[in-house]
Amino acid sequence: MWLSSELMFFAGLFAMYFTLRAQVPEEWAEQTELLNVPFALANTTILVLSSFTAQAGVFAAERYQRRREGSFWNIRGWGMHEWFVLTFIMGSVFVAGQVYEYALLVSEGLTISSSPYGSVFYLTTGFHGLHVVGGLIAMLFVLGRSFAAKKFGTHEATTTIVVSYYWHFVDVVWIALFAVIYLVQ
Repeated sequence: MWLSSELMFFAGLFAMYFTLRAQVPEEWAEQTELLNVPFALANTTILVLSSFTAQAGVFAAERYQRRREGSFWNIRGWGMHEWFVLTFIMGSVFVAGQVYEYALLVSEGLTISSSPYGSVFYLTTGFHGLHVVGGLIAMLFVLGRSFAAKKFGTHEATTTIVVSYYWHFVDVVWIALFAVIYLVQ
């Protein structure tokens, strides 16, 4: 139910984006030239790949495998901890990439108050970024709970699965945002 309400929230942001884009198309033509599509694509790739690492963590949790078995370099033996830490790192890199992109765009004069395009760009990508940060906090919660648990069982595995649902949702929303903002210029 909660993910459905989140979906409606992002649907509203998409509606705002398309409405303003239809009202001032010349603004979009001018402002989208400032976007660094290759950088955004690389950042998007990191976020999308983090869904795969999160899912690998879920598979480990479903096997009740909290930690790695064997060498660190034996990725097939990784447990939920290793996969979720890698997912956390990748999500953090994505957020850092967004902050870097914001800094570049602000230096080019594109701010939240500079134009309708700036407002919509920062609102949509910023709210998404806040959701990514929320997912990162949830991962820390899952990892902390897992470390604190005497026995890694169904409760910990279920928590891992629920957080992964949210993470996958955030990734899918970003794919749609990326397509709309960076590809359909």
